[in-house]
Amino acid sequence: MPGGGRPLIITEDPLLLDDLLRLCAAAGAEPHVHHTVPEQSGTPGDVSARRAGWAVSGTSGASGESGRTDEGSNVVNSADVGGEETGRSSGDTGWESAPLVLVGDDAARRVRGAPRRDGVFLVGRDLDDPGVWQRAVEIGAEEVLRLPDAESRLVDRIADVVEGAGRPALAVGVIGGSGGAGASTLACALAVRAARAGERTILIDGDPLGGGMDVLLGGEGAEGLRWPDFAGSRGRVGAGALEESLPELHALRVLSWDRGDRVVVPPAAMRSVVAAARRRGGVVVVDLPRRVDEAVAEVLAQLDLVLMVVPGELRAVAAARRVAAGVRMVARDVRVVVRGRCPDGLDAEVVADLLGAPLAGVVPVEVGLPGRVAEGEPPGARGRSALARFCDGFWQRALGSAQGVPA
Repeated sequence: MPGGGRPLIITEDPLLLDDLLRLCAAAGAEPHVHHTVPEQSGTPGDVSARRAGWAVSGTSGASGESGRTDEGSNVVNSADVGGEETGRSSGDTGWESAPLVLVGDDAARRVRGAPRRDGVFLVGRDLDDPGVWQRAVEIGAEEVLRLPDAESRLVDRIADVVEGAGRPALAVGVIGGSGGAGASTLACALAVRAARAGERTILIDGDPLGGGMDVLLGGEGAEGLRWPDFAGSRGRVGAGALEESLPELHALRVLSWDRGDRVVVPPAAMRSVVAAARRRGGVVVVDLPRRVDEAVAEVLAQLDLVLMVVPGELRAVAAARRVAAGVRMVARDVRVVVRGRCPDGLDAEVVADLLGAPLAGVVPVEVGLPGRVAEGEPPGARGRSALARFCDGFWQRALGSAQGVPA
């Protein structure tokens, strides 16, 4: 991990340091640790750090060990937090360059004169100390984190540093207003077109009874994890690890269901996996079931936009109104995609008005698509098709909008 991506810990409290190293390991981070703030290396404070046996660099995030090391290990000399660094080993992280600084409550007074910067957190274990807030103000801390209550929050912040968290992915859900509306086809086509446009793309199959998005992509035998492998996920899922573990088909990653009997993923696991998919940026497309249960609600809450696919017929519109009512209870933005031609007296704008949602567009029924899919060609693969043109136009508006969703 480059020096600029490693958090900095400042504390002399061995128990607190043990906790912080454990949390860094859980987040996959290798922190730099400064125990004291001597004016130069080789002071008694520096020697005491060595005698304490703490590994202050190269902490293994994979092993999850507490971070102690044998005498003679790679111990980074302490540096002046105010900016005059002395005796730093190669790759050390300073006060101003570290992406995240965790200051132990015991060290707050020693860093009081350090330059103000973002990303400083005061960490301790005494929940009843009223003076902690004054110390936080004195060092310019963004937040006071008390362990063990704030462990989950702290792991998330450290993991954001490790993963280089920036702007999250644009997350779009696709749901059928009625049975056979073609939502899975549109979801697949959107993902294929986004990937071909050069976007990092993850397609998530949120419908356990849909037959599998990997099948629609012609890759049911592709190596990689499926939903049942994530059913036991708790807490934060690593974004990079998730992406690398999924099957790669047509330049995108797909999280699908397997051919087993399991059709339920706990809401907590669903929430963690979708959040991980978003953290790497790019585009996330989710194929949604029409029934909104607790797990689906967790997905809907993380989506920027939901496209409801509705065939242009009155019976389908009547069914879609019930689906839309459930979706709108959680989703922040629902829009209508009308599929196929409407009969006389009914057009796409009328369908959208009846559903009380903006019209995102019209997708004609593509003749011959089922046969091509059966032969291994995914929806959206033909750039000149009406389906591909709709998807390309949608992404141009969505990704080009300052708000992240089409106007």
